[in-house]
Amino acid sequence: MNPFQKNESKETLFSPVSIEDVPPRPPSPPKKPSPKICGSNYPLSIAFIVVNEFCERFSYYGMKAVLILYFLYFLHWNEDTSTSIYHAFSSLCYFTPILGAAIADSWLGKFKTIIYLSLVYVLGHVIKSLGALPILGGQVVHTVLSLVGLSLIALGTGGIKPCVAAFGGDQFEEKHAEERTRYFSVFYLSINAGSLISTFITPMLRGDVQCFGEDCYALAFGVPGLLMVIALVVFAMGSKIYNKPPPEGNIVAQVFKCIWFAISNRFKNRSGDIPKRQHWLDWAAEKYPKQLIMDVKALTRVLFLYIPLPMFWALLDQQGSRWTLQAIRMNGNLGFFVLQPDQMQVLNPLLVLIFIPLFDFVIYRLVSKCGINFSSLRKMAVGMILACLAFAVAAAVEIKINEMTPAQPGPQEVFLQVLNLADDEVKVTVVGNENDSLLIESIKSFQKTPQYSKLHLKTKSQNFHFHLKYHNLSLYTEHSVQEMNWYSLVIREDGNSISSMMVKDTESKTTNGMTTVRFVNTLHKGVNISLSKDTSLNVGEDYGVSAYRTVQRGEYPAVHCRTEDKNFSLNLGLLDFGAAYLFVITNNTNQGLQAWKTEDIPANKMSIAWQLPQYALVTAGEVMFSVTGLEFSYSQAPSSMKSVLQAAWLLTIAVGNIIVLVVAQFSGLVQWAEFILFSCLLLVICLIFSIMGYYYVPVKTEDMQGPGDKQISHIQGNMINLETKKTKL
Repeated sequence: MNPFQKNESKETLFSPVSIEDVPPRPPSPPKKPSPKICGSNYPLSIAFIVVNEFCERFSYYGMKAVLILYFLYFLHWNEDTSTSIYHAFSSLCYFTPILGAAIADSWLGKFKTIIYLSLVYVLGHVIKSLGALPILGGQVVHTVLSLVGLSLIALGTGGIKPCVAAFGGDQFEEKHAEERTRYFSVFYLSINAGSLISTFITPMLRGDVQCFGEDCYALAFGVPGLLMVIALVVFAMGSKIYNKPPPEGNIVAQVFKCIWFAISNRFKNRSGDIPKRQHWLDWAAEKYPKQLIMDVKALTRVLFLYIPLPMFWALLDQQGSRWTLQAIRMNGNLGFFVLQPDQMQVLNPLLVLIFIPLFDFVIYRLVSKCGINFSSLRKMAVGMILACLAFAVAAAVEIKINEMTPAQPGPQEVFLQVLNLADDEVKVTVVGNENDSLLIESIKSFQKTPQYSKLHLKTKSQNFHFHLKYHNLSLYTEHSVQEMNWYSLVIREDGNSISSMMVKDTESKTTNGMTTVRFVNTLHKGVNISLSKDTSLNVGEDYGVSAYRTVQRGEYPAVHCRTEDKNFSLNLGLLDFGAAYLFVITNNTNQGLQAWKTEDIPANKMSIAWQLPQYALVTAGEVMFSVTGLEFSYSQAPSSMKSVLQAAWLLTIAVGNIIVLVVAQFSGLVQWAEFILFSCLLLVICLIFSIMGYYYVPVKTEDMQGPGDKQISHIQGNMINLETKKTKL
């Protein structure tokens, strides 16, 4: 039996009627044209939208630029935890666009969604800035406020992400399609401009301004928050001139319902007596129109190619986390300018603005003239390979940094240096428990020792005996040490004799790229030292030792100091990136009060400019992968599926950040090995993607027209006696 047999009954859907039978409609009021910019065809309303997008992107990227260092130095999380939370936040920012699109399309419309979620966005910035105030509560309060603020920011930025660009496109009339295309170019230019400026400025607000004696994270978060307030105010100012289309229904939900119905219907009809259908989505035909099913088929073909894409984003988004953590152990002095570690991220938007026209107008054209078919999928594969190379370079840089970094004491090991502050040479012999000499050194007065000496312990903690020979005196003293620590044995004058004290240097080894100082005061009076406007410390008299204090990198020619009866200044010289300095305040009869300077940790030797190749490679990969990928996806999906495709593209970014979170939290690899792991994983994914792309058959635009589209021309050509028959299955 033919399942498509006709029913004898006919239902007339369209039939010719007399004009007189149609009741007259009241005339609709003429639509008031929206004001234009300087007499052009560009609506004035898009000016508010572009300024809003610039401020919002400034807000987001500015806050995100300093986020990893905020976790590391303000909340005092370790590098793995900081990286995990950073990428969890980034992932959430790319999951919430689905929620924002659903609210806009099904309930509030784009305008109200942008307004309401921008308020949530601003609230998140306020809470985040409050969490960065040192005087507001303790560690737990700062952590809770930070996480709540970041959650609200993720909801705000992600929720308005799919609405703003589309809302700008809604302002144009259909006859001004060319102007609308140029608007999108300006729109994405505002995104890169906001990112470029903010990633340069906010690290300066963090590092060059001191708040409560520390880096000013509250200001670095507060200024982006202020820009978000400006974004909201500017967007609201254009309310009366916006074209505000009503919600049209959530196409994403329709796609999911269609797919779910097709799958469930197929499982319900598993009997062998039921005829098979050409495509598994054809099982949705009982409920959904044929055109929707055809569009979903085209969509799933593209989504299948999206499966390998998250790995690329896993590498690309580490510029703000792992690469920034790498930069803090490098020297930012470029000669003509001093870069903060988090300012290196400015290279990405800067290079994007350079590479896009370079690739479009030069490289792609040269490749085409060579007769090479450089298809979109091939460009994306090359982009993946460039990202692999970028992480291989990052691994090489990391290995070189480790070679220049002082060694770390292992189990049953300690590092010891001797500081002779007496007025003459002292011979130091370190004696173990079995009276064996572990170390013999002759230390001149105020001699700078080149490095720490490594001592091996019998147990986790051990007492060392020290034999000191000074002039004709022989002194014996004993000090206890614990494994995996750094110590300084300070020898000081004690009348006509000498004495010693053991100082633990553990704190100095955790600076991790920061510049730190501490002081030993040989005077008989306590000294107050003002390192900056908000940073001061007190050092006790008679060889008092201060704690380490973090300072900004730079020259310190005249640091103000005072005792109870005297003011004076000390020249500390250059305090460089990553170094830990010890200053001994002495009273020289010829030169007065001075500060003898020595390095506990040497400054970072490797220039931050060595990161430029990896940034150039990964940005070139981004231009070839991201821009080409969006262009290819849009060309292969039906017009009704563009919003679903955008949501899927954002989801691949979210999944990529989750991959980084998992690897950072559970891999346990050293950093250079982790870079190699990511590079190898993406290389394997690139191979899989290339195979998938080889068997993919691109769809031409005319092939995506369904029967409904082809029937339109027939209907338009013959509008007389239009009649359709309804056939039962």
